[in-house]
Amino acid sequence: MSDIVVSVKALEKTYRTEGETLTILKDLSLEIEKGRKITIVGASGSGKSTFLNIIGGLDSASGGEVLCGSYNLSRLGEKELSAYRTHFLGLIFQFHYLLKDFTALENVFLPSLMAGCSKKTAMEKARQLLCDVGLESRLDHLPSQLSGGERQRVAVARSLINDPELILADEPTGNLDPQNSKMIGELLFSMADKYQKTLLLVTHDINLAKKGDLCYSIKNGRLEPYDLNGKVN
Repeated sequence: MSDIVVSVKALEKTYRTEGETLTILKDLSLEIEKGRKITIVGASGSGKSTFLNIIGGLDSASGGEVLCGSYNLSRLGEKELSAYRTHFLGLIFQFHYLLKDFTALENVFLPSLMAGCSKKTAMEKARQLLCDVGLESRLDHLPSQLSGGERQRVAVARSLINDPELILADEPTGNLDPQNSKMIGELLFSMADKYQKTLLLVTHDINLAKKGDLCYSIKNGRLEPYDLNGKVN
């Protein structure tokens, strides 16, 4: 089996409107090996989130090839894309997207239940993950009863419930204060290590980016190695 979890070749993303063409990503290529933690930085509007959305099957490329595990994203219909997101990916966003009328435990186990797992097994897995992120005393709390940092910890636990190959994190600390940002950053990387997950993370936070094995910047639509002292190579 290949150790390459993500293979992106000559990726392009162009938006066309009447009288205007805007190319966000151009000839972008990247390979990520199993278990690696890759971070991407860049200015607002540089294409970081667009790139992550394409990897996540939430947006489509205009050209090039994206292979994630055995999935060729350009060839997947909606049903296959749904299966890809359910079984291959764990997603963490800047906003937690927790269901407001469900407890922390329910928010974590529901994706497993929907993927076909039994309720008992799904609950056991969810309880363990919530304990791993330090929320063993908050299982029955609604999102409104949790702090911002606690809600994002639930989101981290939820991203792991279906045992995905790849975790995608889009500005996971963007809505948090510095103390919680540091805590969530450390937690995310430690959980990826514990469960041996491949991680692709985009962030404005250089301190968070430094936790990755490799860091890139998107500049002029392409990925470039990023010097974590603050200079693009």
